[in-house]
Amino acid sequence: MAKTPLHREWVLWFDNPRLAAEGTSWRDNLKECGTFSSVETFWEVFNNVQPASALSTNSNYHIFVKGVEPMWEDKANVNGGKFVLTIPKKESKGGRLDESWLFTVLAAIGETIDASGDEVCGTVVSIRKSQDRVALWLKSCQQDKCTKIGERWKKALGVSAKTSMKYQSHKDAAASGSSFKNQVLFEV
Repeated sequence: MAKTPLHREWVLWFDNPRLAAEGTSWRDNLKECGTFSSVETFWEVFNNVQPASALSTNSNYHIFVKGVEPMWEDKANVNGGKFVLTIPKKESKGGRLDESWLFTVLAAIGETIDASGDEVCGTVVSIRKSQDRVALWLKSCQQDKCTKIGERWKKALGVSAKTSMKYQSHKDAAASGSSFKNQVLFEV
């Protein structure tokens, strides 16, 4: 049976720095869980990992275009940034986290939120102690281009117009060593 191809090939990664052996670099802790280039192989990979809500604290799933590593320093990411949707823990346990992650992944790999087809580098779901985050990584920080993608992402998620998603450059995050220490470029 013929498979339904995606426009690009994608990779699912996992990491949890807390589970790494002492002295292990962040890059060495990153584990490839599978690659996919069709709708069918996406579901084969996605349905055979734990849901994001079942992951332990400090775990992350990353789905990125093949050839782009889920790190600020990657040449495809270095001049870009990310939108972030923050989900309080009480809402994560109610199914919002898994739904938001799935809708974000489908919008990214289906290329429904990026009119140019080459701005989205990947998406990340991060499990934290008091809140969880879903991030959409883009290759540039051009506000007009990024704002349109952010607005399409909000539609894909079905969130209200009042929901704020902040955009931060990877350079700012790398310089501070952390996400969102007063470095928001813009919001949608």
